[in-house]
Amino acid sequence: MATTYAPTHTVEFTEEDTRPKRWLRPALIALPALVILVAGYQRRWMSDDAMIYVRTVRQILAGNGPVFNPGERAEASTGTLWQWLLAAAGATGVDLASAAVYGGLLLTAAGFALAAYGCLRLYGSYGGEGRNGVRREVSVLPLGAPLLLALPPVWDFATSGLETGLATCWLAGGWLLLVVRPASVGTSAVLGLGPLVRPDLGLVSAVFLGAQWLMVRPSWRRALAGLGAAVALPAAYEVFRAGYYGHLVPLPAVTKEASQSLWGRGFTYLGDFAGPYLLWVPALFVLAAVLPVRAGRSGALVPVLAPVVAGALCWAYVIKVGGDFMHGRMLLPGLFLMLLPVFLVPARRATALASVGIAVWAALCAGALRTDYEGQVGPGGIADERGVYVQQNADPHPLHHTFAGADWHARYGSSARSAEPPALLLGGPRRLGASAPVVTGVYPVLGHNGTVIPLDGAALDPIGLAYPLAAHSERVEGGRVGHDKHLPDAWVLADRGAGELPEGVDPLQVAAARRALECGPLAELRAATREPLTVRRFLANLAGSVERTSFRFPTDPAVAARELCAKP
Repeated sequence: MATTYAPTHTVEFTEEDTRPKRWLRPALIALPALVILVAGYQRRWMSDDAMIYVRTVRQILAGNGPVFNPGERAEASTGTLWQWLLAAAGATGVDLASAAVYGGLLLTAAGFALAAYGCLRLYGSYGGEGRNGVRREVSVLPLGAPLLLALPPVWDFATSGLETGLATCWLAGGWLLLVVRPASVGTSAVLGLGPLVRPDLGLVSAVFLGAQWLMVRPSWRRALAGLGAAVALPAAYEVFRAGYYGHLVPLPAVTKEASQSLWGRGFTYLGDFAGPYLLWVPALFVLAAVLPVRAGRSGALVPVLAPVVAGALCWAYVIKVGGDFMHGRMLLPGLFLMLLPVFLVPARRATALASVGIAVWAALCAGALRTDYEGQVGPGGIADERGVYVQQNADPHPLHHTFAGADWHARYGSSARSAEPPALLLGGPRRLGASAPVVTGVYPVLGHNGTVIPLDGAALDPIGLAYPLAAHSERVEGGRVGHDKHLPDAWVLADRGAGELPEGVDPLQVAAARRALECGPLAELRAATREPLTVRRFLANLAGSVERTSFRFPTDPAVAARELCAKP
Protein backbone atom coordinates (compact mmCIF):
# COMPACT_ATOMS: atom_id res chain seq x y z
CA MET A 1 0.00 0.00 0.00
CA ALA A 2 1.27 3.46 -0.81
CA THR A 3 2.21 5.56 2.20
CA THR A 4 1.68 8.88 0.48
CA TYR A 5 -1.23 10.26 -1.44
CA ALA A 6 -0.60 12.41 -4.48
CA PRO A 7 -3.75 12.67 -6.60
CA THR A 8 -3.17 12.02 -10.26
CA HIS A 9 -6.86 12.43 -11.04
CA THR A 10 -8.12 15.85 -12.02
CA VAL A 11 -11.20 17.95 -11.75
CA GLU A 12 -11.85 19.40 -15.19
CA PHE A 13 -12.87 23.04 -15.24
CA THR A 14 -14.69 24.49 -18.17
CA GLU A 15 -12.22 27.36 -18.62
CA GLU A 16 -8.44 27.61 -18.58
CA ASP A 17 -6.96 28.24 -15.12
CA THR A 18 -4.56 31.11 -14.67
CA ARG A 19 -1.55 31.31 -12.37
CA PRO A 20 -2.45 33.41 -9.33
CA LYS A 21 -0.27 36.12 -7.93
CA ARG A 22 2.05 34.65 -5.30
CA TRP A 23 1.00 37.17 -2.63
CA LEU A 24 -2.65 36.24 -3.02
CA ARG A 25 -2.25 32.77 -1.51
CA PRO A 26 -1.22 33.87 2.02
CA ALA A 27 -3.75 36.71 1.80
CA LEU A 28 -6.55 34.28 1.01
CA ILE A 29 -5.57 32.23 4.06
CA ALA A 30 -5.11 35.15 6.44
CA LEU A 31 -8.05 37.34 5.46
CA PRO A 32 -10.93 35.11 6.65
CA ALA A 33 -9.08 34.48 9.91
CA LEU A 34 -8.50 38.21 10.39
CA VAL A 35 -12.14 39.05 9.69
CA ILE A 36 -13.48 36.54 12.22
CA LEU A 37 -10.90 37.72 14.76
CA VAL A 38 -12.17 41.28 14.47
CA ALA A 39 -15.86 40.34 14.35
CA GLY A 40 -15.54 37.90 17.24
CA TYR A 41 -13.57 40.35 19.37
CA GLN A 42 -16.15 43.06 18.84
CA ARG A 43 -18.84 40.70 20.16
CA ARG A 44 -16.78 38.91 22.82
CA TRP A 45 -18.73 37.48 25.72
CA MET A 46 -18.98 34.56 28.11
CA SER A 47 -22.07 32.35 28.16
CA ASP A 48 -23.52 30.91 31.34
CA ASP A 49 -22.96 27.40 29.98
CA ALA A 50 -19.26 28.20 29.66
CA MET A 51 -19.23 29.03 33.37
CA ILE A 52 -20.13 25.37 33.91
CA TYR A 53 -16.76 24.45 32.39
CA VAL A 54 -15.08 27.02 34.63
CA ARG A 55 -16.38 25.51 37.88
CA THR A 56 -15.35 21.99 36.82
CA VAL A 57 -11.87 23.25 35.92
CA ARG A 58 -11.65 25.04 39.27
CA GLN A 59 -12.49 21.75 40.98
CA ILE A 60 -9.75 19.99 38.99
CA LEU A 61 -7.20 22.63 39.94
CA ALA A 62 -8.32 22.45 43.57
CA GLY A 63 -7.58 18.71 43.58
CA ASN A 64 -11.20 17.54 43.73
CA GLY A 65 -11.15 15.82 40.33
CA PRO A 66 -13.25 16.48 37.20
CA VAL A 67 -16.50 17.04 39.10
CA PHE A 68 -18.92 19.92 39.52
CA ASN A 69 -19.44 19.39 43.24
CA PRO A 70 -17.17 17.53 45.68
CA GLY A 71 -18.58 14.20 46.78
CA GLU A 72 -20.63 13.61 43.62
CA ARG A 73 -19.07 12.41 40.38
CA ALA A 74 -21.06 14.18 37.66
CA GLU A 75 -19.62 15.04 34.24
CA ALA A 76 -21.10 18.47 33.53
CA SER A 77 -18.72 19.33 30.67
CA THR A 78 -19.96 18.28 27.23
CA GLY A 79 -16.65 19.01 25.49
CA THR A 80 -14.03 16.78 27.12
CA LEU A 81 -11.00 18.16 25.29
CA TRP A 82 -12.10 21.74 25.90
CA GLN A 83 -12.39 21.05 29.63
CA TRP A 84 -8.86 19.69 29.83
CA LEU A 85 -7.41 22.43 27.63
CA LEU A 86 -8.92 24.99 30.01
CA ALA A 87 -7.47 23.05 32.94
CA ALA A 88 -4.03 23.21 31.31
CA ALA A 89 -4.48 26.96 30.79
CA GLY A 90 -5.70 27.43 34.36
CA ALA A 91 -2.64 25.62 35.72
CA THR A 92 -0.56 28.54 34.44
CA GLY A 93 -2.54 30.96 36.58
CA VAL A 94 -4.48 32.73 33.82
CA ASP A 95 -8.05 33.85 34.37
CA LEU A 96 -10.24 30.97 33.23
CA ALA A 97 -13.01 33.10 31.72
CA SER A 98 -10.49 35.06 29.67
CA ALA A 99 -8.76 31.84 28.59
CA ALA A 100 -12.10 30.40 27.45
CA VAL A 101 -13.19 33.51 25.55
CA TYR A 102 -9.92 34.44 23.86
CA GLY A 103 -8.75 30.86 23.41
CA GLY A 104 -12.01 30.09 21.63
CA LEU A 105 -11.57 33.14 19.41
CA LEU A 106 -8.03 32.14 18.41
CA LEU A 107 -9.12 28.57 17.66
CA THR A 108 -11.99 29.85 15.52
CA ALA A 109 -9.62 32.03 13.53
CA ALA A 110 -7.23 29.10 13.15
CA GLY A 111 -10.10 27.00 11.83
CA PHE A 112 -10.94 29.58 9.19
CA ALA A 113 -7.29 29.78 8.12
CA LEU A 114 -7.03 25.98 7.91
CA ALA A 115 -10.22 25.84 5.83
CA ALA A 116 -8.78 28.31 3.33
CA TYR A 117 -5.46 26.49 3.19
CA GLY A 118 -7.24 23.18 2.70
CA CYS A 119 -9.03 24.55 -0.36
CA LEU A 120 -5.78 25.87 -1.81
CA ARG A 121 -4.15 22.47 -1.35
CA LEU A 122 -7.19 20.59 -2.66
CA TYR A 123 -7.65 22.59 -5.84
CA GLY A 124 -3.92 23.13 -6.30
CA SER A 125 -3.61 19.35 -6.59
CA TYR A 126 -6.18 19.44 -9.34
CA GLY A 127 -4.42 22.06 -11.40
CA GLY A 128 -2.56 19.51 -13.42
CA GLU A 129 0.81 20.04 -15.10
CA GLY A 130 1.55 22.75 -17.59
CA ARG A 131 4.44 23.08 -20.00
CA ASN A 132 7.83 21.64 -19.08
CA GLY A 133 6.22 19.53 -16.34
CA VAL A 134 5.66 22.52 -14.03
CA ARG A 135 2.54 22.11 -11.89
CA ARG A 136 -0.10 24.60 -12.84
CA GLU A 137 -1.65 26.49 -9.92
CA VAL A 138 -5.33 27.31 -9.77
CA SER A 139 -6.71 30.77 -9.14
CA VAL A 140 -9.41 30.74 -6.46
CA LEU A 141 -12.24 32.97 -5.31
CA PRO A 142 -13.97 33.18 -1.91
CA LEU A 143 -17.40 31.57 -1.91
CA GLY A 144 -18.21 29.81 1.37
CA ALA A 145 -15.97 32.10 3.43
CA PRO A 146 -18.05 35.29 3.03
CA LEU A 147 -21.23 33.29 3.60
CA LEU A 148 -20.01 32.24 7.03
CA LEU A 149 -18.43 35.57 7.90
CA ALA A 150 -21.67 37.44 7.26
CA LEU A 151 -23.71 35.52 9.84
CA PRO A 152 -24.13 37.12 13.30
CA PRO A 153 -24.26 33.73 15.10
CA VAL A 154 -20.81 32.98 13.70
CA TRP A 155 -19.54 36.21 15.25
CA ASP A 156 -21.24 35.43 18.55
CA PHE A 157 -19.95 31.89 18.93
CA ALA A 158 -16.44 32.75 17.83
CA THR A 159 -16.14 33.45 21.57
CA SER A 160 -18.83 32.55 24.21
CA GLY A 161 -16.33 30.44 26.18
CA LEU A 162 -17.84 27.22 24.82
CA GLU A 163 -16.15 24.48 22.80
CA THR A 164 -17.32 25.92 19.46
CA GLY A 165 -13.90 27.39 18.60
CA LEU A 166 -12.17 24.10 19.28
CA ALA A 167 -14.76 22.29 17.13
CA THR A 168 -14.19 24.75 14.26
CA CYS A 169 -10.43 24.24 14.42
CA TRP A 170 -10.71 20.44 14.63
CA LEU A 171 -13.18 20.22 11.74
CA ALA A 172 -10.98 22.29 9.45
CA GLY A 173 -7.74 20.70 10.64
CA GLY A 174 -9.08 17.17 10.22
CA TRP A 175 -10.29 17.94 6.73
CA LEU A 176 -6.94 19.50 5.81
CA LEU A 177 -5.14 16.35 6.96
CA LEU A 178 -7.58 14.30 4.92
CA VAL A 179 -6.58 16.37 1.87
CA VAL A 180 -2.80 16.49 2.35
CA ARG A 181 -1.91 13.38 4.42
CA PRO A 182 -4.66 10.79 4.06
CA ALA A 183 -2.33 7.81 4.40
CA SER A 184 -0.86 8.88 7.74
CA VAL A 185 -1.72 7.02 10.95
CA GLY A 186 -1.39 10.38 12.67
CA THR A 187 -4.24 11.66 10.51
CA SER A 188 -6.36 8.75 11.72
CA ALA A 189 -5.57 9.68 15.32
CA VAL A 190 -6.68 13.28 14.77
CA LEU A 191 -9.81 12.27 12.87
CA GLY A 192 -10.84 10.01 15.74
CA LEU A 193 -10.98 12.84 18.27
CA GLY A 194 -14.49 13.96 17.34
CA PRO A 195 -16.32 12.37 20.32
CA LEU A 196 -13.91 14.12 22.70
CA VAL A 197 -14.40 17.49 21.03
CA ARG A 198 -18.15 17.02 21.39
CA PRO A 199 -20.02 13.69 21.50
CA ASP A 200 -22.17 14.37 18.43
CA LEU A 201 -19.04 15.04 16.37
CA GLY A 202 -18.42 11.31 16.48
CA LEU A 203 -20.55 11.36 13.31
CA VAL A 204 -17.87 13.47 11.64
CA SER A 205 -15.11 11.13 12.81
CA ALA A 206 -16.93 8.17 11.27
CA VAL A 207 -17.43 9.92 7.92
CA PHE A 208 -13.88 11.28 7.75
CA LEU A 209 -12.36 7.92 8.66
CA GLY A 210 -14.50 6.25 5.99
CA ALA A 211 -13.32 8.84 3.48
CA GLN A 212 -9.70 8.19 4.49
CA TRP A 213 -10.14 4.50 3.79
CA LEU A 214 -11.68 5.20 0.37
CA MET A 215 -8.81 7.50 -0.56
CA VAL A 216 -6.00 5.22 0.57
CA ARG A 217 -7.46 1.68 0.26
CA PRO A 218 -4.93 0.38 2.79
CA SER A 219 -3.93 -3.18 3.49
CA TRP A 220 -5.82 -4.80 6.36
CA ARG A 221 -2.85 -4.37 8.69
CA ARG A 222 -2.52 -0.71 7.88
CA ALA A 223 -6.28 -0.30 8.23
CA LEU A 224 -6.21 -1.87 11.69
CA ALA A 225 -3.32 0.39 12.68
CA GLY A 226 -5.26 3.45 11.56
CA LEU A 227 -8.41 2.30 13.32
CA GLY A 228 -6.46 1.64 16.49
CA ALA A 229 -4.94 5.11 16.37
CA ALA A 230 -8.37 6.64 15.80
CA VAL A 231 -10.18 4.94 18.65
CA ALA A 232 -7.40 4.61 21.25
CA LEU A 233 -7.91 7.90 23.12
CA PRO A 234 -11.73 8.12 22.80
CA ALA A 235 -12.09 4.46 23.87
CA ALA A 236 -9.75 4.90 26.83
CA TYR A 237 -11.66 7.96 27.97
CA GLU A 238 -14.96 6.15 27.53
CA VAL A 239 -13.76 3.40 29.89
CA PHE A 240 -12.71 6.09 32.37
CA ARG A 241 -16.07 7.87 32.00
CA ALA A 242 -18.12 4.72 32.54
CA GLY A 243 -16.07 3.65 35.55
CA TYR A 244 -15.63 7.06 37.15
CA TYR A 245 -19.02 8.67 36.50
CA GLY A 246 -21.05 5.50 35.91
CA HIS A 247 -22.46 6.85 32.63
CA LEU A 248 -21.73 6.32 28.94
CA VAL A 249 -22.17 10.00 28.02
CA PRO A 250 -21.69 13.37 29.71
CA LEU A 251 -24.57 14.21 32.04
CA PRO A 252 -25.99 17.00 29.80
CA ALA A 253 -26.61 14.35 27.12
CA VAL A 254 -28.75 12.45 29.63
CA THR A 255 -30.57 15.63 30.63
CA LYS A 256 -31.25 16.69 27.06
CA GLU A 257 -32.24 13.17 25.99
CA ALA A 258 -29.75 13.07 23.14
CA SER A 259 -31.34 9.94 21.67
CA GLN A 260 -34.88 11.33 21.46
CA SER A 261 -36.74 12.29 18.27
CA LEU A 262 -38.39 15.72 18.14
CA TRP A 263 -38.35 16.40 14.41
CA GLY A 264 -41.00 19.12 14.43
CA ARG A 265 -39.19 21.20 17.01
CA GLY A 266 -35.92 20.55 15.19
CA PHE A 267 -37.24 21.95 11.91
CA THR A 268 -38.50 24.98 13.83
CA TYR A 269 -34.94 25.45 15.09
CA LEU A 270 -33.61 25.20 11.53
CA GLY A 271 -36.16 27.75 10.33
CA ASP A 272 -35.23 30.07 13.18
CA PHE A 273 -31.66 30.06 11.87
CA ALA A 274 -32.19 29.99 8.12
CA GLY A 275 -35.18 32.31 7.90
CA PRO A 276 -33.91 35.63 9.30
CA TYR A 277 -30.74 35.54 7.16
CA LEU A 278 -32.42 34.36 3.95
CA LEU A 279 -29.95 31.48 3.76
CA TRP A 280 -31.69 30.05 0.73
CA VAL A 281 -30.22 32.93 -1.31
CA PRO A 282 -26.52 32.07 -0.83
CA ALA A 283 -27.41 28.37 -1.02
CA LEU A 284 -28.67 28.90 -4.57
CA PHE A 285 -25.49 30.75 -5.50
CA VAL A 286 -23.34 27.92 -4.11
CA LEU A 287 -25.32 25.36 -6.08
CA ALA A 288 -25.03 27.45 -9.24
CA ALA A 289 -21.27 27.54 -8.77
CA VAL A 290 -20.68 23.84 -8.13
CA LEU A 291 -23.17 22.13 -10.44
CA PRO A 292 -21.20 22.85 -13.67
CA VAL A 293 -18.05 21.20 -12.24
CA ARG A 294 -17.26 17.79 -13.73
CA ALA A 295 -15.06 15.20 -12.03
CA GLY A 296 -12.53 13.25 -14.06
CA ARG A 297 -12.55 10.30 -11.61
CA SER A 298 -14.88 9.47 -8.75
CA GLY A 299 -11.96 9.33 -6.31
CA ALA A 300 -11.48 13.06 -6.76
CA LEU A 301 -14.83 13.65 -5.10
CA VAL A 302 -14.06 11.87 -1.82
CA PRO A 303 -12.34 14.78 -0.02
CA VAL A 304 -14.94 17.13 -1.51
CA LEU A 305 -18.00 15.12 -0.54
CA ALA A 306 -16.82 13.90 2.89
CA PRO A 307 -17.39 17.18 4.76
CA VAL A 308 -20.67 17.76 2.92
CA VAL A 309 -21.97 14.35 3.99
CA ALA A 310 -20.68 14.87 7.54
CA GLY A 311 -22.29 18.30 7.74
CA ALA A 312 -25.62 17.01 6.46
CA LEU A 313 -25.56 14.24 9.08
CA CYS A 314 -24.79 16.79 11.80
CA TRP A 315 -27.79 18.85 10.73
CA ALA A 316 -29.99 15.76 10.58
CA TYR A 317 -28.99 14.82 14.13
CA VAL A 318 -29.60 18.33 15.50
CA ILE A 319 -33.02 18.44 13.84
CA LYS A 320 -33.88 14.95 15.10
CA VAL A 321 -33.23 15.80 18.77
CA GLY A 322 -35.24 19.03 18.56
CA GLY A 323 -32.52 21.64 18.04
CA ASP A 324 -31.21 23.80 20.84
CA PHE A 325 -32.14 26.82 22.92
CA MET A 326 -29.29 29.02 21.57
CA HIS A 327 -30.07 30.64 18.22
CA GLY A 328 -28.04 28.97 15.47
CA ARG A 329 -25.36 27.52 17.70
CA MET A 330 -25.82 23.79 17.10
CA LEU A 331 -26.20 24.25 13.33
CA LEU A 332 -22.90 26.10 12.90
CA PRO A 333 -20.58 23.03 12.82
CA GLY A 334 -22.72 21.38 10.13
CA LEU A 335 -22.83 24.54 8.04
CA PHE A 336 -19.08 24.99 8.38
CA LEU A 337 -18.54 21.40 7.24
CA MET A 338 -20.80 21.70 4.21
CA LEU A 339 -18.99 24.87 3.14
CA LEU A 340 -15.45 23.55 3.68
CA PRO A 341 -14.89 22.37 0.08
CA VAL A 342 -16.27 25.66 -1.29
CA PHE A 343 -14.67 27.95 1.30
CA LEU A 344 -12.53 29.01 -1.66
CA VAL A 345 -13.32 27.77 -5.17
CA PRO A 346 -11.45 27.65 -8.50
CA ALA A 347 -11.94 30.84 -10.52
CA ARG A 348 -14.34 30.30 -13.39
CA ARG A 349 -17.14 32.31 -14.88
CA ALA A 350 -19.83 30.51 -12.85
CA THR A 351 -17.93 30.77 -9.58
CA ALA A 352 -17.10 34.42 -10.22
CA LEU A 353 -20.77 35.27 -10.71
CA ALA A 354 -21.75 33.25 -7.65
CA SER A 355 -19.03 34.91 -5.60
CA VAL A 356 -20.36 38.35 -6.52
CA GLY A 357 -23.90 37.28 -5.66
CA ILE A 358 -22.84 35.98 -2.25
CA ALA A 359 -20.84 39.15 -1.61
CA VAL A 360 -23.98 41.25 -2.18
CA TRP A 361 -26.03 38.99 0.10
CA ALA A 362 -23.23 39.06 2.71
CA ALA A 363 -23.24 42.85 2.81
CA LEU A 364 -27.01 42.83 3.35
CA CYS A 365 -26.85 40.07 5.96
CA ALA A 366 -24.00 41.58 7.97
CA GLY A 367 -25.51 45.02 7.88
CA ALA A 368 -29.24 44.50 8.26
CA LEU A 369 -30.59 40.94 8.61
CA ARG A 370 -31.33 39.97 12.21
CA THR A 371 -33.74 37.91 14.27
CA ASP A 372 -36.82 39.74 15.51
CA TYR A 373 -36.03 38.92 19.15
CA GLU A 374 -32.55 40.44 19.60
CA GLY A 375 -31.53 40.44 23.24
CA GLN A 376 -34.47 38.26 24.25
CA VAL A 377 -35.80 34.71 24.36
CA GLY A 378 -37.78 34.18 21.19
CA PRO A 379 -40.48 31.76 20.02
CA GLY A 380 -40.20 28.20 21.26
CA GLY A 381 -37.66 29.19 23.91
CA ILE A 382 -34.86 29.83 21.39
CA ALA A 383 -32.74 32.72 22.63
CA ASP A 384 -30.41 35.33 21.28
CA GLU A 385 -28.08 34.02 23.96
CA ARG A 386 -25.39 36.66 23.71
CA GLY A 387 -27.97 39.45 23.60
CA VAL A 388 -29.69 38.08 26.71
CA TYR A 389 -26.46 38.15 28.73
CA VAL A 390 -25.51 41.58 27.43
CA GLN A 391 -28.89 42.82 28.69
CA GLN A 392 -28.78 40.97 31.99
CA ASN A 393 -25.26 42.13 32.81
CA ALA A 394 -25.72 45.67 31.44
CA ASP A 395 -22.36 45.09 29.76
CA PRO A 396 -21.60 44.89 26.01
CA HIS A 397 -18.84 42.35 26.72
CA PRO A 398 -19.85 40.23 29.73
CA LEU A 399 -16.92 38.00 30.66
CA HIS A 400 -17.48 37.87 34.43
CA HIS A 401 -21.21 38.00 35.03
CA THR A 402 -22.39 40.59 37.54
CA PHE A 403 -26.07 40.52 36.50
CA ALA A 404 -26.25 44.25 37.08
CA GLY A 405 -29.23 44.30 34.73
CA ALA A 406 -31.05 41.28 36.21
CA ASP A 407 -32.03 41.92 39.81
CA TRP A 408 -33.40 38.41 40.43
CA HIS A 409 -30.07 36.79 39.50
CA ALA A 410 -28.13 39.39 41.48
CA ARG A 411 -30.29 38.78 44.60
CA TYR A 412 -29.70 35.05 44.43
CA GLY A 413 -25.96 35.60 43.98
CA SER A 414 -25.82 37.88 47.00
CA SER A 415 -27.72 35.35 49.15
CA ALA A 416 -25.48 32.49 48.04
CA ARG A 417 -22.24 34.38 48.65
CA SER A 418 -23.30 35.38 52.18
CA ALA A 419 -24.68 31.94 53.16
CA GLU A 420 -22.92 29.84 55.76
CA PRO A 421 -23.50 26.14 56.43
CA PRO A 422 -25.87 24.60 57.18
CA ALA A 423 -27.79 26.25 54.36
CA LEU A 424 -29.95 25.03 51.51
CA LEU A 425 -31.02 27.79 49.14
CA LEU A 426 -34.04 27.05 47.02
CA GLY A 427 -33.37 29.89 44.65
CA GLY A 428 -36.69 30.47 42.92
CA PRO A 429 -38.79 33.57 43.45
CA ARG A 430 -40.88 31.86 46.17
CA ARG A 431 -38.39 31.48 49.00
CA LEU A 432 -34.84 31.09 50.19
CA GLY A 433 -33.94 28.92 53.08
CA ALA A 434 -33.63 25.41 54.49
CA SER A 435 -30.60 23.59 55.81
CA ALA A 436 -27.96 21.22 54.44
CA PRO A 437 -24.57 20.07 55.75
CA VAL A 438 -22.73 22.35 53.28
CA VAL A 439 -23.82 25.50 51.47
CA THR A 440 -26.15 24.09 48.84
CA GLY A 441 -27.85 26.18 46.20
CA VAL A 442 -30.54 25.05 43.76
CA TYR A 443 -30.87 27.40 40.80
CA PRO A 444 -31.71 26.81 37.12
CA VAL A 445 -28.94 29.12 35.82
CA LEU A 446 -26.20 26.63 36.58
CA GLY A 447 -23.11 28.57 35.52
CA HIS A 448 -24.13 31.49 37.75
CA ASN A 449 -24.92 29.06 40.56
CA GLY A 450 -21.51 27.43 40.22
CA THR A 451 -19.86 30.84 40.42
CA VAL A 452 -21.56 32.03 43.63
CA ILE A 453 -21.62 28.72 45.56
CA PRO A 454 -18.22 27.92 47.12
CA LEU A 455 -16.19 25.05 45.71
CA ASP A 456 -16.74 22.96 48.84
CA GLY A 457 -20.51 23.50 48.56
CA ALA A 458 -23.05 21.99 46.21
CA ALA A 459 -24.31 23.97 43.21
CA LEU A 460 -27.34 22.05 41.94
CA ASP A 461 -29.74 22.66 39.08
CA PRO A 462 -33.27 21.27 38.83
CA ILE A 463 -32.64 20.70 35.09
CA GLY A 464 -29.90 18.16 35.71
CA LEU A 465 -26.90 19.44 33.76
CA ALA A 466 -24.71 18.73 36.80
CA TYR A 467 -27.12 16.95 39.16
CA PRO A 468 -27.53 13.23 38.37
CA LEU A 469 -30.81 12.92 40.27
CA ALA A 470 -32.46 15.65 38.16
CA ALA A 471 -30.85 14.39 34.94
CA HIS A 472 -32.52 11.00 35.29
CA SER A 473 -36.00 12.38 35.93
CA GLU A 474 -38.61 12.20 33.19
CA ARG A 475 -39.07 15.08 30.75
CA VAL A 476 -41.70 17.74 31.28
CA GLU A 477 -43.81 17.75 28.13
CA GLY A 478 -43.87 21.08 26.32
CA GLY A 479 -40.84 22.42 28.15
CA ARG A 480 -38.17 24.60 26.60
CA VAL A 481 -35.71 22.67 24.46
CA GLY A 482 -32.70 21.63 26.53
CA HIS A 483 -34.50 22.76 29.68
CA ASP A 484 -37.46 20.38 29.74
CA LYS A 485 -36.66 18.67 33.02
CA HIS A 486 -37.49 20.09 36.42
CA LEU A 487 -36.87 18.22 39.64
CA PRO A 488 -39.42 19.25 42.33
CA ASP A 489 -38.10 20.67 45.61
CA ALA A 490 -39.32 17.63 47.53
CA TRP A 491 -36.62 15.51 45.87
CA VAL A 492 -33.87 17.99 46.68
CA LEU A 493 -34.97 18.22 50.31
CA ALA A 494 -35.12 14.44 50.56
CA ASP A 495 -31.69 14.10 48.96
CA ARG A 496 -29.81 17.02 50.51
CA GLY A 497 -31.96 18.67 53.18
CA ALA A 498 -31.84 18.45 56.95
CA GLY A 499 -33.92 19.84 59.79
CA GLU A 500 -37.25 21.57 59.33
CA LEU A 501 -38.89 21.73 55.95
CA PRO A 502 -39.48 25.15 54.40
CA GLU A 503 -43.00 26.50 54.43
CA GLY A 504 -45.18 25.25 51.59
CA VAL A 505 -43.42 21.91 51.11
CA ASP A 506 -45.58 18.78 51.50
CA PRO A 507 -43.88 16.49 54.06
CA LEU A 508 -45.62 13.47 52.55
CA GLN A 509 -43.94 14.20 49.19
CA VAL A 510 -40.55 14.51 50.88
CA ALA A 511 -41.11 11.24 52.77
CA ALA A 512 -42.06 9.46 49.54
CA ALA A 513 -38.97 10.84 47.81
CA ARG A 514 -36.74 9.65 50.65
CA ARG A 515 -38.24 6.19 50.35
CA ALA A 516 -37.73 6.11 46.57
CA LEU A 517 -34.10 7.18 46.95
CA GLU A 518 -33.41 4.00 48.93
CA CYS A 519 -34.87 1.68 46.29
CA GLY A 520 -33.57 -0.05 43.17
CA PRO A 521 -32.03 2.04 40.38
CA LEU A 522 -32.19 5.32 42.35
CA ALA A 523 -30.19 3.83 45.20
CA GLU A 524 -27.69 2.46 42.68
CA LEU A 525 -27.46 5.85 40.92
CA ARG A 526 -26.57 7.54 44.21
CA ALA A 527 -24.02 4.84 45.02
CA ALA A 528 -22.43 5.06 41.57
CA THR A 529 -21.91 8.81 41.85
CA ARG A 530 -21.25 9.23 45.59
CA GLU A 531 -19.59 6.12 47.03
CA PRO A 532 -15.78 6.28 47.38
CA LEU A 533 -14.15 5.28 44.09
CA THR A 534 -12.62 1.92 44.92
CA VAL A 535 -11.64 -0.64 42.30
CA ARG A 536 -14.82 -2.53 43.12
CA ARG A 537 -16.97 0.59 42.67
CA PHE A 538 -15.22 1.45 39.38
CA LEU A 539 -15.94 -2.02 37.99
CA ALA A 540 -19.54 -1.90 39.21
CA ASN A 541 -19.99 1.48 37.54
CA LEU A 542 -18.48 0.14 34.35
CA ALA A 543 -20.70 -2.95 34.31
CA GLY A 544 -23.89 -1.01 35.01
CA SER A 545 -23.21 2.03 32.82
CA VAL A 546 -25.54 1.05 29.97
CA GLU A 547 -28.56 0.39 32.18
CA ARG A 548 -27.80 3.38 34.41
CA THR A 549 -27.53 5.80 31.48
CA SER A 550 -30.97 4.80 30.19
CA PHE A 551 -32.73 4.84 33.59
CA ARG A 552 -35.50 7.44 34.14
CA PHE A 553 -37.94 7.88 37.02
CA PRO A 554 -41.23 9.79 37.50
CA THR A 555 -40.93 13.23 39.10
CA ASP A 556 -43.95 12.59 41.34
CA PRO A 557 -42.34 11.13 44.51
CA ALA A 558 -45.35 9.00 45.39
CA VAL A 559 -45.45 7.43 41.93
CA ALA A 560 -41.68 6.91 41.93
CA ALA A 561 -41.75 5.23 45.35
CA ARG A 562 -44.58 2.96 44.28
CA GLU A 563 -42.77 1.90 41.07
CA LEU A 564 -39.23 1.61 42.40
CA CYS A 565 -39.91 0.11 45.80
CA ALA A 566 -42.50 -2.47 44.77
CA LYS A 567 -41.35 -5.95 45.69
CA PRO A 568 -40.81 -8.31 42.73
